[in-house]
Amino acid sequence: MRFSDGFLDEIRQRLPIHEVVGESVIWDKRKSQPARGDYWACCPFHGEKSPSFHADDRKGIYHCFGCGVTGDHFRFLTEKGGMSFPEAVEKLAGMAGLPMPARDEREEARDEVRRNLYDVMELATRYFEAALAHNIGARARGYLFERGVSAAAQTRFRIGFSPESRNGLKEHLAANGVTAQEMLDTGLVATRDNDPLTYDRFRNRVMFPISDFRGRIIGFGGRALTPDVPAKYLNSPETELFKKRLVLYNGMDARKAARDGKPVVVVEGYLDVIASVMAGFEGTVAPMGTALTEDHLRLLWQMTDTPILCFDGDSAGLRAAERAAGVVLPLLQPGKTVRIATLPEGLDPDDIIKQQGRNAFADVLDRARSLSDVVWSMETGGTVPETPEARAALEARLRERANSIGEQSVKRHYIQAFDEKLQAFFQPVRPQRYDNRGGGRYESRQGNGRAPFGQKRPLGTPRLVVSDTLRNSRLMKPGRAADVSPREAVILVSLINHPALAEPRLEALADLEFSSPSGRKLFSAMLDLIMADHDIAGADLKTALGGRGFGPDIERMEGVLARQGVWQSGAEIAPMDAETGLKHALALHYKSVQLNKDLKAAEVALGIDPSEETFERLRDIQNQITTVDGTEALIEGFGSLSGRATRSF
Repeated sequence: MRFSDGFLDEIRQRLPIHEVVGESVIWDKRKSQPARGDYWACCPFHGEKSPSFHADDRKGIYHCFGCGVTGDHFRFLTEKGGMSFPEAVEKLAGMAGLPMPARDEREEARDEVRRNLYDVMELATRYFEAALAHNIGARARGYLFERGVSAAAQTRFRIGFSPESRNGLKEHLAANGVTAQEMLDTGLVATRDNDPLTYDRFRNRVMFPISDFRGRIIGFGGRALTPDVPAKYLNSPETELFKKRLVLYNGMDARKAARDGKPVVVVEGYLDVIASVMAGFEGTVAPMGTALTEDHLRLLWQMTDTPILCFDGDSAGLRAAERAAGVVLPLLQPGKTVRIATLPEGLDPDDIIKQQGRNAFADVLDRARSLSDVVWSMETGGTVPETPEARAALEARLRERANSIGEQSVKRHYIQAFDEKLQAFFQPVRPQRYDNRGGGRYESRQGNGRAPFGQKRPLGTPRLVVSDTLRNSRLMKPGRAADVSPREAVILVSLINHPALAEPRLEALADLEFSSPSGRKLFSAMLDLIMADHDIAGADLKTALGGRGFGPDIERMEGVLARQGVWQSGAEIAPMDAETGLKHALALHYKSVQLNKDLKAAEVALGIDPSEETFERLRDIQNQITTVDGTEALIEGFGSLSGRATRSF
């Protein structure tokens, strides 16, 4: 009887290899690390006194470093236990709690057909590889060179080229004994209505072979080399071998990487996968030109409990992230979730790695957010509803999101998490004062600063935990309530003196919050002038703002910054240094806004209930603070382009 690959794979996934081998060996407790799935013993295949036999649950294999034997679940029982393969399958299925499949002669016949089709796909892959290496593939090699795909990457991913020919592949396959039906069954040839003659489906395209989780080629993706084609990317059609919803590009190698503890990352396209893998992110995969499906998610969860989904930072990327959240939420299980990473707008992983290096992409992945945080951000949009009706609507949307989760315990915790966020979100704001003597911490005051009647003021109330650089920065210290704060002044003066810095970030700037009315008015007028004249110079912008009555405000802000030694916003500063300074200020500003919202809620909770639980809640908020977009950057360390000496490390 022949067993399907899926049935055998499920046995391997359900049954740790150490449980199979453990019936024949005694594990060495000193050397084994069960938490990591590493087990060591004296080899059962040859006599030895020190343990050199290793079983690895993550990889599902055993290996002896003494005699060299290697194998999986089935091989151990056939070689050590003397069982036939069907006997080994039956025993392991019982251990895994799986019923044995009934014999299906039709399925066995289909398996035989599939075996032949795998051979056809391998033959086609070699044809495309040879075409890429031939003179006819010069243009395709040029395209790959321009995209930074190295020769090593081309070899690793078996990239090829399909020549501009209606019958080149078809004739090659026929010459090697492939039938016309097998060509159709693999999707390598196609037909048109009212035309019985078949032709090569892929023509004049760079070819990306797609393999299953056992490394067998099951389909292709072709990237057109000319713009005058209906589809820039063309995938194989659905066939007996190729089911898009059950395939992930680079899935086999990603599964190996996951077993080695590396993150599983989901990106959009072939070149993103290739660039990521070659930069060291071996667990990167991509769905086959489709949005993430339930089947894709189950495949990902077989590799890791928490895959990272990457989405563009533009509106299309946000919509894709929302669709993905709708797919993931109903399927959540205890310990099974996703994290979501947002890419810089206009850049994909391939661009980031080529332009900024692997560390930049690693930073994007490190800042990936939990699904619950992303759903919260989607529904709130970063704003607090003003009316009771709007707040009720937000609460209803969040409850609907949580109720879509099928697993009851996960649903309960999502409801609880959203309720806690809502309670903190709508909490009345208490006045705060800045205590410079306390190392730059903010203190909340209620009445005369004492705790409410009947409650003790908590001892050792935790300070706002941020980096020393951020806490001590001049930009974090507020000015008087009626004035523009120094941090907001840096943003405004930088953009006035260097309006070109606003162009690439106009959409984000439009949502910027300013605490002072004068700052908001000046900012609005400045954006109006920049959008009316995208090439306006700094001097002209300052003159135009002065004509609208903002001259005194600008002079006052420049004076404040000069007295505090903030130099990076001046008109004479090099544009690159000015941009660096602006990024610092914006990062601090975004973080400050969110820190204050979270801090107010945490202080309220800690003042009412100074318990270990509320302190842990504060720590949880501090962890969320670290995920806020925008990083704490050193104000020092740049300025050489503007003639300033920078500190060495």
